[in-house]
Amino acid sequence: MLHQKRGSIRSVDLAGYMGYSKPSVSHAVKNLRTGGFLVIDENGCLCLTDKGRTVAEKIYERRQFFMEQLIAAGVDQETAEQDAHQIEHAISDLSFQKLKEKAQQTN
Repeated sequence: MLHQKRGSIRSVDLAGYMGYSKPSVSHAVKNLRTGGFLVIDENGCLCLTDKGRTVAEKIYERRQFFMEQLIAAGVDQETAEQDAHQIEHAISDLSFQKLKEKAQQTN
């Protein structure tokens, strides 16, 4: 996650990293704050709440799982990253758990 790489993050950093406009990021940050997923500290840095961290870790776990599976199947790194990003948001919790269990059984 970006926070692990850089430490503290501001909205402008996130916009640059993600390639989104500052207004788009500002809107998303507002929604995440309203939902209780993040707070902004006195320096303007974005900080995940416990609730936000839980969701971020869940998404990160999914992305890593799907990237590993796709790369193991012979998909190139760039395509695996793009596809894993899409899959991580589209798949249900139940389907992800079943796939993860199946992968653990075969290892």
